[in-house]
Amino acid sequence: MSLESLYQELILDHSKRPKGFGLADDEGATATSHQKNPVCGDEITLRVRMDGDRVRDVTWEGAGCSISQASASMLVALLEEDGGDDGLTRAEVTTLIDGFREALRSRGKIPLDEETFSDAAALSGVSKYSARVKCAMLAWVALEDALARA
Repeated sequence: MSLESLYQELILDHSKRPKGFGLADDEGATATSHQKNPVCGDEITLRVRMDGDRVRDVTWEGAGCSISQASASMLVALLEEDGGDDGLTRAEVTTLIDGFREALRSRGKIPLDEETFSDAAALSGVSKYSARVKCAMLAWVALEDALARA
């Protein structure tokens, strides 16, 4: 099985069994962001809970293609994995978002590092298809917006 096939399987797995799916109630929520991709109809509502400067919890609901749904799931899994019990700081999350955006806009020149992005590295190939970049970025833009509101 090729690496590309493994990445496709990983994307399908995250879209079928998404992490963080289902919005947590508003109680204690720091900020919520709703984002749409008018080109293909993907939508996501993402809710973040902060504890001071640390991201404690991210939940989401959405509908759309497997890339947008998998990307949201991968984002939550990454935050949970990297943040552990303490959560990541706002600055650490912003650095992840910026790195993800840079790689996806590179048209395949900058691959996502598996050490840094874990399962989300499977989305590296999306950067070669400009119409799909917005699909993959949707949850990340929603988190960026929610952090700006927090």
